[in-house]
Amino acid sequence: MPVYSVSNVEDLRICVVMVGLPARGKSLIATKIVRYLSWLSIKAKCFNVGTYRRLQTIHPSASFFEPDNTEGEKLRREAAVLATKDMIRWFEEENGVVGILDATNSTVERRNWILQICREEGLEPMFVESWCDDDEIIMHNIIEVKTRSPDYEGQDPEQSVRDFRERIRNYEKVYQTLDDESLTYCKIINVGAQVIINRIQTYMESRIVYFLTNLHIRPRAIWLSRHGESMFNLSGQIGGDSDLSPRGRMYAEQLPELVRQSVGDAPLTVWTSTLKRTQQTASKLPYPKLAWKALDELDSGVCDGMTYEEIEEQYPEDFKARDDNKYEYRYPGGESYRDLVIRLEPIIMQLERQENILIVTHQAVLRCIYAYFMNVSQDQSPWMEVPLHTLIKLTPRAYGTEVTRIKANIPAVSTFRQKGSSAKHDATPQTTAELHLSL
Repeated sequence: MPVYSVSNVEDLRICVVMVGLPARGKSLIATKIVRYLSWLSIKAKCFNVGTYRRLQTIHPSASFFEPDNTEGEKLRREAAVLATKDMIRWFEEENGVVGILDATNSTVERRNWILQICREEGLEPMFVESWCDDDEIIMHNIIEVKTRSPDYEGQDPEQSVRDFRERIRNYEKVYQTLDDESLTYCKIINVGAQVIINRIQTYMESRIVYFLTNLHIRPRAIWLSRHGESMFNLSGQIGGDSDLSPRGRMYAEQLPELVRQSVGDAPLTVWTSTLKRTQQTASKLPYPKLAWKALDELDSGVCDGMTYEEIEEQYPEDFKARDDNKYEYRYPGGESYRDLVIRLEPIIMQLERQENILIVTHQAVLRCIYAYFMNVSQDQSPWMEVPLHTLIKLTPRAYGTEVTRIKANIPAVSTFRQKGSSAKHDATPQTTAELHLSL
């Protein structure tokens, strides 16, 4: 099974330079790139120039961004210098692979300055421009910034919108789109309606372009749910293809109403694994359904159908090895969490392309998907608790992903085992109150 490590392919350090007017989704795209590469074990980090600028100026008005505001230009340049220095330090001290310089970088002069720094530091520059003239998309992004950007925290919403529109007009006065054919770049037009690439030559650049051609920044949500409690959950067995328990069937009956409360009248597509317990859970949902083999539970190999207690007794070295490094540990004849991430990459690509998907699948699979959207580390993701009989809504935003959980009033056993804890299975179902505490 391949591992996406840049050291396996080439010894390059990439500086991704974001380009675009405000409210074009640059920060969301930059965040998504970091999240995707980190999920694939590629060391990436975003350096947002606005964050450095806010250390000097809090709540600046639109006039701060006028081209002839020399004091504003001076402070914006200083912020870019600080962000760039921190990025270079990160490359050197933490062996970074892909650093993202997130700013408007709206003029040829500013981009040439960054190019010079990249050449001096031995970095490979790759420009990513988000170009958009769709008023509906721009207005949505303005509202997103108005309600969530630290620049407008605590300010009147309507005044914030007017000010931000004026800020955009100030940038438009000097904005120069990417058209230098000597540069390596990817230009995303109207959130993926058209993608232009130029001089993409390295493996890592191609990985980034592959991702960019699949994503969109339109508003949407993703819903996640484990299958209902299964007969194997009751007995403490892992893997298998068991049916739902009586309480699991109750969850399947209640799930359509939980989804309706969260989704409303929006169109929705349901994805399940090919295993019975997920398809039985989704059977009452009145939406189109698609079964994915890639969403099947982590393959536990020779341990399939065993309890953790039996695994500890029969394979004590394996039991300890999995506790020591759960992400990398591979069941004999089965999979590791790293293997599962690689198996799920096509699913992630489809999720980035789609709008409003409900995934009904398994604990390990949901851990990996949740870790992707929430940028959870590899050390932590295999140990996250994902309770049964809970609907999770993820809403990607420019400054992070919002999480909403809806709990069904149906008890279920806990299948969660903490690192280093006893392997003994407790068949006592959690009450609704205990489910609340576990989240």
